[in-house]
Amino acid sequence: MPKPRNRIPSKPLQVTTTPQVLTLLERLVDTGLYGKNVAEAAERLISRGLEHQVSQGVLSKSGKR
Repeated sequence: MPKPRNRIPSKPLQVTTTPQVLTLLERLVDTGLYGKNVAEAAERLISRGLEHQVSQGVLSKSGKR
């Protein structure tokens, strides 16, 4: 059965990082809990960090403070 389309559109983001950070992302992927590749692991960490900032009131989902 084919994978269903995402309901929310996505946009590409290029990130440059150090070899050490890349190694840590690869280790997260190896756990099986952070996606199937380094890009998915990085996206999940970014999303979780942003969720934390929203929950702390530092950011607003609406773009307003």
